[in-house]
Amino acid sequence: MHAYRTHTCAGLTKADVGETVRLSGWVHRIRDHGGILFIDLRDHYGMTQVLADPDSPVFAEVEKVRAEWCIRIDGVVKARDPELVNPKIPTGEVEVFVRDIEVLGKADELPLMVFGDQEYPEETRLRYRFLDLRREAMQRNMVLRSNVVKSIRERMWAKSFNEFQTPIITASSPEGARDFIVPSRLHPGKVYALPQAPQQFKQLLMVSGFDKYFQIAPCFRDEDPRADRSPTDFYQLDMEMSFVSQEDVFETIQPVVAGLFEEFGDGRAVDTVWPQISYRDAALKYGTDKPDLRNPIEMEDVSEHFRGSGFAIFASMLEKDGTEIRAIPAQTGGSRKFCDRMNKFAQEQGLPGMGYIFWRKGDDGLEAAGPLAKNIGPERTEAIRQQLGLGMGDAAFFLGGRASEFEAVAGRARVVIGDELGLTDKDRFAFAWIVDFPMYERDDDGKIDFSHNPFSMPQGGMEALDGDPLDVLGYQYDLACNGYELVSGAIRNHRPEIMFKAFELAGYDESEVRKRFGGMVKAFQYGAPPHGGCAAGIDRIVMLLADEANIREVILFPMNQRAEDLMMGAPSDPLPGQLGELGLRLMPKE
Repeated sequence: MHAYRTHTCAGLTKADVGETVRLSGWVHRIRDHGGILFIDLRDHYGMTQVLADPDSPVFAEVEKVRAEWCIRIDGVVKARDPELVNPKIPTGEVEVFVRDIEVLGKADELPLMVFGDQEYPEETRLRYRFLDLRREAMQRNMVLRSNVVKSIRERMWAKSFNEFQTPIITASSPEGARDFIVPSRLHPGKVYALPQAPQQFKQLLMVSGFDKYFQIAPCFRDEDPRADRSPTDFYQLDMEMSFVSQEDVFETIQPVVAGLFEEFGDGRAVDTVWPQISYRDAALKYGTDKPDLRNPIEMEDVSEHFRGSGFAIFASMLEKDGTEIRAIPAQTGGSRKFCDRMNKFAQEQGLPGMGYIFWRKGDDGLEAAGPLAKNIGPERTEAIRQQLGLGMGDAAFFLGGRASEFEAVAGRARVVIGDELGLTDKDRFAFAWIVDFPMYERDDDGKIDFSHNPFSMPQGGMEALDGDPLDVLGYQYDLACNGYELVSGAIRNHRPEIMFKAFELAGYDESEVRKRFGGMVKAFQYGAPPHGGCAAGIDRIVMLLADEANIREVILFPMNQRAEDLMMGAPSDPLPGQLGELGLRLMPKE
């Protein structure tokens, strides 16, 4: 007999009745029924009920066992009485009468229970992550993650992609986030960086003639944490192809992503039509570049209905350049109570409030109500209703000013309205390609900087860079799903002269570009092919498939909100001699 088990805790059936078996696992739950001890024994595969009564030769030893002790038992398989069969588990028709027991590992008093679905503080869960991961939901999420990665590999291999591994220690690169810096011992005063993404290396692979590359790539970014983003590292499906257009990339990655959601989406519908929405239209209609299209609400510009109107706040606002009034239609939201609640929401988001009109039954039929309706009059109110396609029992909410000042709040309000009114279809995955991103933006100091990936090809090539940088669009694209960005990519700028000009507009002269990206610039001078690709966030994909709201639920050993590993104690003080060997001195903030 094997030292630890003849079967897993999910492997016994009625066909094994009468057999002597050996099982090993953790004590999930103990029940004492009139002097008979029942133990639910758990391993990675499932659960088996084992029992001992006073006739068992090791009954006294079984009495000592506690929750989460790791044990081995030998025993005889018996059929359960028909009324005691548990159809919810594969081993529900049998139980094992214990003849021998060995304690493989005792457990101290537990800081969190594995049995049950109790909620525990995040700090407790992360500090004792090895216990937290024993819980059924966490086991399920991590197995899902493993299966998703396996499926990704199989799908990419089936499309004739080669899997290559790129360096983890590399040079610092401006890619939109802070680098994690690695000091060099052999070159005092100089540093390496952990890669924010394999961007340059995958482009160099295309120059090297490999045509199709992918990798399940670890990426490292020193970022502020969010519910859908790790503050330190994450994994992505990274891919690149030569001699492709933007549409070629879409046609390649779309069936991979759709296939994952069909395979692991637990029966939820997967949209087959993925619209292409310009960045400008996404911002206008949804207030975000990652819209949740399960929500049917589309915002509209209604500025003309308020220009010169009796509502002085909006009318005077529109006299300034670059301002607008935007409406959020809300079907079935036509009650003063709901409208007041949404106005309060806007105030909680830092805005003065949110105007509204709602339509109800009046003495003469349809009646518009609310302060705005009284101020702008029936003709303008009716024109707004007609534009938005609203009717009895509906409402519309209004925000105004410069889009940059209210757009994000409008986008969040759209989500809240869709959720609270039951307009958002929760049992569905809705995808959209966001395209035509602006290449540049002004930073807080008013300087021109890249707004997205700096290695993208501008639409129109060199000629496009001769005008206003803020008008330049890039061959850049994101894939949004249910309000999250899942994929980001671009057709790359493979022409050195266009690259130099593009970086020049962002404040990098040619010498700086050669210094920062010398390997890539040099490679592009030796016959670089047109190429493009994208990266899909694996953590985020699994989070959606697992129907979790926080990315830490699908990462084995995540950091907390302060980028700390509570279990391993990172970041930690350096060991004696480490800093001296690197020629470094730490300067803690006071």
